[in-house]
Amino acid sequence: MPIKIFAEFNALQRGQFEYYSVLQLRAPAHLVDASLPFPPPAANYADGSWTDWKDTQILENSPYLSSIIDSFKQYTKVTLVRLLRLAPDSVVKEHTDPTLGLEIEESVIRLTIPVYNEPGVEFYLNNSLVTMLPGECWYLKLTDPHRVVNNSDQERVNLTIDMIPNDWVHNLIGAAMEVN
Repeated sequence: MPIKIFAEFNALQRGQFEYYSVLQLRAPAHLVDASLPFPPPAANYADGSWTDWKDTQILENSPYLSSIIDSFKQYTKVTLVRLLRLAPDSVVKEHTDPTLGLEIEESVIRLTIPVYNEPGVEFYLNNSLVTMLPGECWYLKLTDPHRVVNNSDQERVNLTIDMIPNDWVHNLIGAAMEVN
């Protein structure tokens, strides 16, 4: 799996960047297709139900990445999907994402699949180092403090998949937590 994700990422025309870059793979439908109407204001944007979501051309041209996303779409509503890039010798300062937790009633959760994660890339959750290898799929409680340090000479790239948690998601994550 990591080789296929790696190959599709390398095929993208991603350009140069400083510090941090986002490649949208799935986004609010009106941002992907400008002919669609802007959704009405919502009382709560945290749970992802405020708009329709649409795959971007990048995802449509990436069959393996699409297959990964589709494997989740068959069980739950997938919202925002991105490839997140962090430049060499860069830091994402400690922060929390208050609406990205399974324990939050109205929220989405984020799954993370490292694509490039060279030695020297460190992800900390609650000040504990979490070692994530390319191709692994992680659920992290991002409502807790976390930060990233890229001490390598290569960019760090993660595929992130946000989804609305339902019984299937709760059971999947619960089963994975029992194994660990």
